[in-house]
Amino acid sequence: MFAVWALCGLIALAILLTYSRIPHEELYHVSGDGLSGGLSRALVFVNWPGALIAIAVLGIVVERVWRPLVALTALALCLVIVIPGVLDQADLDAKWINVLPALGVLIVLALSVAAARSGGLGSWGSPRGDRVRIAAFVLLALVSLPWFFAELGFYMPGGVFLSSEVHEGEAAVHLGEHHGLAGLQVIAAMLLLSRELPRLRAGWRRTALAAWMSGLIAYGLGNIANDAWGEQVVKRGWTDWGLPSVVRPSANWLWLVVLAVGTAIFVVQRRYLLDPAQPGSDELA
Repeated sequence: MFAVWALCGLIALAILLTYSRIPHEELYHVSGDGLSGGLSRALVFVNWPGALIAIAVLGIVVERVWRPLVALTALALCLVIVIPGVLDQADLDAKWINVLPALGVLIVLALSVAAARSGGLGSWGSPRGDRVRIAAFVLLALVSLPWFFAELGFYMPGGVFLSSEVHEGEAAVHLGEHHGLAGLQVIAAMLLLSRELPRLRAGWRRTALAAWMSGLIAYGLGNIANDAWGEQVVKRGWTDWGLPSVVRPSANWLWLVVLAVGTAIFVVQRRYLLDPAQPGSDELA
C-alpha cells in the first residue's frame, strides 16, 4: 500500500524539480516557470493520474477503516477530474478546481495512515502472480526509457530510441511528464495493489475494485501505446498513421481495444487471484 504512495511521492517530487528548473518553452503545454511552475504541474499530476490511483487505494482501505461518509467524500472529490475542463491536455497549468481532486487524494492518504495505525494493512498481500507482474513491468519500463529521462529533465542518450532528435522544429521526446509514462505509473500502482485483492472480503466491493484495477491497467497500456507509437514510429517517418488518444473517454477504436483488454484482465484476475482454488490457479504463482 505505502509502496504505491511512495511511488507517487517520488514522481511528484521529480515533476516538481524538473518543472521548477527548466523553462516552460522546453516542456509540454505549461506556461509557468520556477517553483510556481513546478508546484502547478505537480498539482495536475496529483489530479491525473493521482486521483485514478487513489480511488483504487480507497477500495482497499475502506474495508480496513470503515468511514463510509469520509470515503464517499474522497471518491466524489477524486471523480471531479471527469468534469470537462478540470483537466486539459492542451493546457496543463493548474487551476483552482484542481485543488478538489487533490483534497480527495489527501483524504485517501489519511485513511491509509489510519488503517496502518489500526493494524489493518498487514503484510504485502498475496504473492500469487508476482512473476507475471514483474515481467510485465520490466517489458513496459523498457518501452518507457525515454520518458524516464524526460521526467528528470534530460534527453536519453542516442541509441535505439528517438529522444532529442528534432522533428518539425521540436525534440522528438519533450522534457517533463508524458502521458505514456503516466500510463506506466498507473499500471505499476495497479500491479502492486492487485496483491491485496485476495485478502479482501468477497462481495460486490471487491468485484468492483478488481474491475477498476483491470480497466486502469488497460487504460495505462492504451496511453503507452499512443505515446510510444507517435514518438518512436510516426516521428521516424515510418508512417503518418497515428493511434487515437485515450487520455479521455471518446468514441474511437483504441478505446474499444482498451475496454476489451480491461475485460480480459478482469476475467484473469477473477480466475487466478480472486478464486485461487480454481484448478490451474498456481500457473501464475
